[in-house]
Amino acid sequence: MRRLLIGSVTVVAVLLAGCSTRSDDDTNTDAARKATPAAGASAASADFGALKNVCGPGTAKPSSVQGVTDKKIQVGVMSDVGFTKKSEFTDAAEVFTDWCNDAGGINGRQLAPVTRDTKLMEVRQRVLEACKADFALVGGGAALDALGVQDRLKCLLPNFPGQSSQIGAIGSDLQVIASQPVAGYFQYAGYYSWLIKDKYPDSAQQVGIISGDSPVTKVMSAQFKEAVAGLGGKVSYTDLYPAAGVSDWTPYAQSIKAKDVRGLVFLGDFASLAKLEQALTNIGYTPDWIDANNNAYGPAFPQLAGAALAKQHNYAELAATAPLESAADNPATQQVIDLFKKYAPDKQITYPVLRAFSAWLLFATSARDCAELTRTCVYDNALKNTDWTAGGLQAPFDLASKEPPTCYSVVEATAKGWQPADFKPDQGAYRCDAPVYKYKGNYGEPATLASVGKSLSDLT
Repeated sequence: MRRLLIGSVTVVAVLLAGCSTRSDDDTNTDAARKATPAAGASAASADFGALKNVCGPGTAKPSSVQGVTDKKIQVGVMSDVGFTKKSEFTDAAEVFTDWCNDAGGINGRQLAPVTRDTKLMEVRQRVLEACKADFALVGGGAALDALGVQDRLKCLLPNFPGQSSQIGAIGSDLQVIASQPVAGYFQYAGYYSWLIKDKYPDSAQQVGIISGDSPVTKVMSAQFKEAVAGLGGKVSYTDLYPAAGVSDWTPYAQSIKAKDVRGLVFLGDFASLAKLEQALTNIGYTPDWIDANNNAYGPAFPQLAGAALAKQHNYAELAATAPLESAADNPATQQVIDLFKKYAPDKQITYPVLRAFSAWLLFATSARDCAELTRTCVYDNALKNTDWTAGGLQAPFDLASKEPPTCYSVVEATAKGWQPADFKPDQGAYRCDAPVYKYKGNYGEPATLASVGKSLSDLT
């Protein structure tokens, strides 16, 4: 899953959160616009990929549930947009809800998303606001999401996130993630097995990790070090860089060369990685592979890295999500591209957008199948999906499972942009032989309803 690497407000250069725009005010123009279809809007197809009748008209039963009226369903979209200035989660929310509402909404109710801008450090404030007004949280994420998880559980607010980043939030109660991560497990086991066993076996004992200097990334570095060893490799070099940024990456490049690092794990922002790779290229050093991580998946990283990509071998794992480059063979991926062209032609489709779309589809179909729209019904319906594919956007995933899926996809960054890597897929765009690696170290536990004195019987 997309790696969110921030632990404090000082971690400016390491923030990798998907984000959104708009105010967090309940009465913002975003929610108002969604509640009423545009004049003259034509009916949209109700199908998405293999999913039939995702949205459509109907006669909704009266409801007294928070966030639900006879005409709309208000949901919150968590985002760090005020800090990162990236709009991925709002873009996905706007495109999905515009399409869904044009098709008739959820049984006739219009979806009204309200962005909850956490501005990095205001997660708890935004969750408390959502607790007072929203039916659920859908399709968003915040780098420091664990800061608000206790309050979310106290107010019994379900969450269908596009991402979950911190240990306290990953796998927490009343949260249904449409793919990975799964609490307690290394989610990149298949990807790293391919890197150090299949593709570059000579690199296995000389893996390096460089990360931004923050509490969260230090934990992640420890997790990656453990997992690499557990998969048969060895981390022979680790380093930190100042989270506020580095003016000259040459000393880091020289250290990597001096330690003869053959495989490099980079836990940081892709703009910094691009500069590091330029420094590596300038001193004539090329590791066998660099894990650029899936935050770099998009047009910006190849542009920033430039000529360095002709020398450096960058990869990223997209968990079990089909890459955009496979759209010609994947109708669901092509549909996301087409919907963005129609509803947000000036916006980019990134990995967080694809993850958010899966979350929105999960919420919409779960709500659609409720005779009476309640939080309990939507939450229970979501967990009934034992082979969720988001209509074809991802490999099947059992949403009630406590173990990670075995399928994964890998992309490679080239001077011409991203493309599917030669990782020997065996099921369409995916390779489905990932080992399961469960952490042995104690890195914390997800929050539970019991920890705030609640239970599922309290959910309505």
